Amino acid sequence: MSRNGGNSQDSNRVSTGLPGLDDVLDGLRIGDNVVWRVNDLDDYRRFVTPFIESAASAGRRIIYLRFGQHPPLVPANTNIHTENVDALDGFEAFTGRVWRLIEEHGRGAFYVCDCLSDLLNAWATDAMVGNFFRVVCPFLFELDTVAWFALYPDRHSRTTLDRIRQTTQVMVDVHRLEDDVQVQPIKAWCRQSPTMFLPHRERDGRFLPVSDSSDATRLQAGLEVAQLHRQPLLDYWDRLFMQVTSAMQDDDQEQAAAIHERVLNVLISRDSRILDLARNYLNLEDLLAIRARMIGSGYIGGKAAGMLIARSILLTNQPAIWQESLEPHDSRYLGSDAYYAFLVHNGLWPAIMRQRAPEGYFSEAATLRQGLLEGEFPPEIRSELERLLDHYGQYPILVRSSSLQEDGFGNAFAGKYDSVFVINQGAPEHRLDALEYAIRQVYASTMSDDALVYRKQRGLDQREEPMALLIQRVNGRFHGRYYLPDAAGVGVSRNTFAWDTDMDPAAGMVRLVMGLGTRAVDRIEGDHACVMALDYPHRQPFRNQDESYKFSQHLLDVLDLREGDLTTLPLSQLTKEVPDLPLGHLGEIDQPASRRARELNLPTPVWRLTFQPLVRNGLFVDRLSCLLKTLEAGYNHPVDVEFTMHLNSAGEPAFNLVQCRPLATIGETTAVAIPEEIPAQNLLFRTQGHFMGGNINLGIQRVIRVDAAVYRQLSVSQRYDVANLVGEQVRMDKGKTMLIGPGRWGTSSPELGVPVRFADIAGVAVLVEVAEMDGDMVPDLSYGSHFFQDLVEAGIAYAALFPNGRNSVYQPDRLRGTSTHRQGVSPEAAIQSFDLRANPLQLTGDVISQDLACYYPV
Repeated sequence: MSRNGGNSQDSNRVSTGLPGLDDVLDGLRIGDNVVWRVNDLDDYRRFVTPFIESAASAGRRIIYLRFGQHPPLVPANTNIHTENVDALDGFEAFTGRVWRLIEEHGRGAFYVCDCLSDLLNAWATDAMVGNFFRVVCPFLFELDTVAWFALYPDRHSRTTLDRIRQTTQVMVDVHRLEDDVQVQPIKAWCRQSPTMFLPHRERDGRFLPVSDSSDATRLQAGLEVAQLHRQPLLDYWDRLFMQVTSAMQDDDQEQAAAIHERVLNVLISRDSRILDLARNYLNLEDLLAIRARMIGSGYIGGKAAGMLIARSILLTNQPAIWQESLEPHDSRYLGSDAYYAFLVHNGLWPAIMRQRAPEGYFSEAATLRQGLLEGEFPPEIRSELERLLDHYGQYPILVRSSSLQEDGFGNAFAGKYDSVFVINQGAPEHRLDALEYAIRQVYASTMSDDALVYRKQRGLDQREEPMALLIQRVNGRFHGRYYLPDAAGVGVSRNTFAWDTDMDPAAGMVRLVMGLGTRAVDRIEGDHACVMALDYPHRQPFRNQDESYKFSQHLLDVLDLREGDLTTLPLSQLTKEVPDLPLGHLGEIDQPASRRARELNLPTPVWRLTFQPLVRNGLFVDRLSCLLKTLEAGYNHPVDVEFTMHLNSAGEPAFNLVQCRPLATIGETTAVAIPEEIPAQNLLFRTQGHFMGGNINLGIQRVIRVDAAVYRQLSVSQRYDVANLVGEQVRMDKGKTMLIGPGRWGTSSPELGVPVRFADIAGVAVLVEVAEMDGDMVPDLSYGSHFFQDLVEAGIAYAALFPNGRNSVYQPDRLRGTSTHRQGVSPEAAIQSFDLRANPLQLTGDVISQDLACYYPV
């Protein structure tokens, strides 16, 4: 560009404030970023002062970016605007703030910045200092600025120093050997002279090149002797963990406590409650073990931290049980800094800044998502991923999101970010491509509509949310072309969906499946997980054995090694293809169905996954109850865990703890009183059991109901139109809203319910699912699923109504109030909306009696 060329016009030239230095560098150019590498900040300060004075006399606008812990470089001066920026808020917050300041000050501003090396004290990661410079330097260049920076070269790795050198326009080393101070230009873009890059001594305002090679050699020898007393060029992150090792060896309790706290704050979390747990359950040796399994630097994220803390709670508080019953893990972690490095490496920071602005929060997300899917990994990350694959061999891998805010107290992000299976078969280069694509998919999921809405609703849209990754070997066995665990489940230590008055919510419950745990955490379309209260594991929420079989698991999620994908297979097909499945420990033979199958020459026996043999074994319920109680006590809060199980020949389980997080619970209110007699004309519905949310006492001001009689006549595309219209209705603020519909809300199969996204209905107070349409649409009691997590985190009460069942009354014709309802058969006609603000409904639920009633008060 002409502004930086050797023949540029005088208007593009800028003085350093020292004519002699201008002679050496052939002056500065508009757009130059100047990096001073010094060992003493005073050596930077002495060059800053004349530069500021020269710029001020030329009428330039000067901004001092103040972020270091060192004394100010610039005295208070009316000609200089100081911007204080706090680096302790994290890389994204700091870099975003500097970016916006540069935008605000616009073209032509001049900048003096504090020492970049001070950012290490805030971030503890050298790579991010380089990434910060790679973000702001091109932006400053683009806006015709001149900006000065300093750094201490012996505090940074060669990789960081090289990246800063590659990015900047001008770099100058300042060498001090006692009183002998010399400057040596290292880079001066588009400038050249025979002696420009030699060391220069200052003499009477002039900077004279050290033209005698003997003098230059003596100078270099003296500098090398001084360098021997400094630490080698290691990444600050590596030096931090060297201090951990030193503290362990020296047995200095005070030093150990200080470095322990330091590492927890840059590796584990910023959440005070998670940090309290980590202080108690992750010691220095644990932190070193995490570092040894980590790619990059930064946080390991909430999901990884939760898993590690939970394992330590079990092994610390119940070692006699869990040393034997808890399987070892060999998880790996891709640090949160790798996410930012990926953004910077692919030039996506401007897109991030546009998306972080209020007006671009949603509109810029799709473009950014595509950029994340198409990006490439920095070489140093890619080489580490190759080594990771060497470690796992050809075992399948699960790449799991583990963002900074994820799985914390109050913010589970359940199902908001992707987890991706990598089948990990084929040539090494193909396996690496598949792993990289899986990581990009998880990164891109940060820009999904559900994730964006979730963050915005919780006031997290402007908080730093870097995506770390938890990478795990998939627990399971090879069965020919298929790979799957024996069983998997979701356990919760507090059962607020007890369907029987005898059940104790404190006993907890579990949602069990055979095969991969995907079917335990998601609402299963056309299939059912086994829901089991741990104090009454034999008592199922069904009326008879036929219903129990009907609403059991018929489909399994497995990894197909031949096709290279996650697939769903009927149990009958998998039983036929795989003879060594542990069915005897997980299911029971359906004798009548087996007799019918023999008569029809179909494969026998016919298995039903009831999980009762596992219950009868005794160890499973005892172990899981112990696990949940121990973790709840350790967390001092109800917990939600995901696990897989490995069964031995006797059916005894070993647990692999995949995830642990604080359970999102709807607040338990004081006991409520339901009227003994509610006139039939005032009752909308009443049910014994099949609701959740603890004690409920709500005034309902609006009801939106999907009419099953109309809905059944609609096409698939029209049913999706209904879902969109419901979302539009919900977003119209008319007070506390109850949503009533046939079958399952949030299903991806319109024949099973209304396929709304949770983001579309997040504003409702109550969600009601009704068994309608001749039994085709049945509520899914998916306690423990991601959809359930969304409900309880958002404080949404839930009820399932079975109008033809015992202890259930549903009278939709009793709805009254201002109504909007079209006639005919159309998506619009399927939706009834009732404005009840003049005469609200009352929803009252008692968790003790498991009685729920919705009625007009007399």
